[in-house]
Amino acid sequence: MQRRFLGGTGISVPEYGLGAMMFGTGNTDPDDCVRIVHRALDAGIDLIDTADIYERGVSEEIVGRALKGRRDEVVLTTKAGMPMSEHANERGNSRRWLTRALDDSLRRLGTDHVDVYQLHRPDPHTDIDETLATLTDFVRAGKVRAVGTSTFPAELQVEAQWTAERRGHVRPRTEQPPYSMLARGAEAALLPTAQRYGMGVLVWGPLSAGWLSGRIRSADDIDLSAGRTAIERQKFDVRLPANARKLEAVLALAQLADEAGLELRHMALAFVRAHPAVTSVLLGPRTMEHLESLLTGAEVTLDDALLDRIDAIVPPGTDLNPQDGYYQPPALVDPALRRR
Repeated sequence: MQRRFLGGTGISVPEYGLGAMMFGTGNTDPDDCVRIVHRALDAGIDLIDTADIYERGVSEEIVGRALKGRRDEVVLTTKAGMPMSEHANERGNSRRWLTRALDDSLRRLGTDHVDVYQLHRPDPHTDIDETLATLTDFVRAGKVRAVGTSTFPAELQVEAQWTAERRGHVRPRTEQPPYSMLARGAEAALLPTAQRYGMGVLVWGPLSAGWLSGRIRSADDIDLSAGRTAIERQKFDVRLPANARKLEAVLALAQLADEAGLELRHMALAFVRAHPAVTSVLLGPRTMEHLESLLTGAEVTLDDALLDRIDAIVPPGTDLNPQDGYYQPPALVDPALRRR
């Protein structure tokens, strides 16, 4: 497993990391999840990413159990800020909540520190100065080694960097955006901004929620039956124009992969890894079989000619479905912010 340094922190990470979002949700067998962690470690994947929101802490508990006796081998990252209950103050990036959230995460993970603590989403209700001051205190207390963000747009990254410099706070060293052959919006501004500030980039969603897994070869392969949430239906229902464009692109990309002698999922992973801004690609396996199938393509690389053909199918900087950016500015979500 090739390694890269993470955003000027001096922390070395592999080109692929293990995302633990499916632990406790997609995979409800804790013992099997532990085995997946151990298999990833044995394969050289010693970057593990989780979050408090993943099954309301269950993922962190499973990761903590898997790392007993092996904590020092791992670069451990987690996230906070998403709603953990219906209570108005058990969410967001305030000092009040983050202080409690970090202690809760450390307890579940069974450790006294995390290597990277990330803000899961922007919080329009908390001054970034307040948030960065809180994260700086975490670093000084030894509970956190570095801080980062997840799914922050470029303009908020710039604000955070400037605020940190002017106020003497630790600055975000990493960003964790969604990025795939179908969701390339990060290429337009976010990835160049991360490069400009020397940030490490931990990519999530390289298979675009399963669209690029290789299982979809026609509209009949998309299951919209029981178990799909309303949001998932909006992202998979090919009667919607954005998803019809995604299906068309998937079929073209699958044919391209076939012509290149590659599995589509392996081409998808190699594509995001090829971008010079990307430090590590997070794999989110649900089962051991899924992990093994991804590991078999870990060494795949794409030449310029193949990358050019991918560009011809999905233009650079394009999200075929805007929802795949997973962030909307508050003024586009709340009508009250657009009206006097």
